[in-house]
Amino acid sequence: MFSFDVVAQSTESRARAGLVKTAHGEIETPVFMPVGTLGSVKAVSPEELIEAGAQIILGNTYHLYLRPGCDIIDRFNGLHQFMHWRKPILTDSGGFQVFSLAKLARVSDDGVIFQSHIDGSKHLLSPEKAMEIQACLNADIAMCLDQCIQYPATREQCRVALNITTQWALRCKRYHQTASNGHNALFGIVQGGMFENLRQQSAEELRNIEFDGYAIGGLSVGEPVDLMLEVGGYTLPVLPAVKPRYIMGVGTPENILELVAHGADMFDCVLPTRNARNGQVFTQAGTINISNSRYRDDTDPLEPDCQCYTCRNYSRAYLRHLYMARELLSYRLNTIHNIHYYINFMKQLRTAIMADEFESFRKDFYNKRKK
Repeated sequence: MFSFDVVAQSTESRARAGLVKTAHGEIETPVFMPVGTLGSVKAVSPEELIEAGAQIILGNTYHLYLRPGCDIIDRFNGLHQFMHWRKPILTDSGGFQVFSLAKLARVSDDGVIFQSHIDGSKHLLSPEKAMEIQACLNADIAMCLDQCIQYPATREQCRVALNITTQWALRCKRYHQTASNGHNALFGIVQGGMFENLRQQSAEELRNIEFDGYAIGGLSVGEPVDLMLEVGGYTLPVLPAVKPRYIMGVGTPENILELVAHGADMFDCVLPTRNARNGQVFTQAGTINISNSRYRDDTDPLEPDCQCYTCRNYSRAYLRHLYMARELLSYRLNTIHNIHYYINFMKQLRTAIMADEFESFRKDFYNKRKK
């Protein structure tokens, strides 16, 4: 049921447009996936995501495993029915959350033993367990369990994490082959820190195992933006051109644009929703902090030519009022706009690639931010 085809390739860069087919629908790439950590994209409904043009969302294995638990989600035959979302879902393996949220996480060859950040209960997240949970969630795209590495990290620390990640990826693939219903895809995750030879080694080892797609993990973890783009730039070309390439946890529109230029297809990030709740909204001219006093009596919408629900109906002055008053509607309206901005940005990117006008779009994107 899963397939990927490149339908257009820029002659000016490595940017490309593709089509992913899943059991729950098609996905046009490049694509941005709103993050629905707990089975909900914060502050918005599935219907509002559809109106914004979202094609696929991301769910979190770690959080959904701890709460509400697979016993509950199993009653609904997976996450789609549980959260009333009919389009594709990608679930991460939970590895990043174990290392960033869990108490007393300890890595072994078996997996990661950790204590829940909710109640302190002890759990073992093994490659097989990560696959079992994602099978329960019935994710269209599941991710292998990987060992996330901190930044900065030594070459030796990155090498050890890389070796564990490869071992776990092989176990995930074996479990997936025996347990998958044939509808679900599995992506491997490239690690290796900020070291080019380790990234290339990781990519080669995962290519040999063979996955439906490949992700680059361990970016946007505190490293300088230039270094993040550099790592993406030399890692993406060594991943199979016939498979989708996913940059995990990135990022700003600028970061996405530059990584698309290097050949990336898929992205996720909490920025559109998190920043919305902090009063920051994205526009073609750059970001707006709606709390700024200059918007106190501004009758214009956030973006004059934006067709999202927020911009069609509300002024900057009203949005500032809601945010300053800490009204819950503020978070919802800001989030609707930000998600719409990101989805529309990806559509514009794809249109430019299809017309082989990527560099013109890139130049125009930055020129609008200078005004």
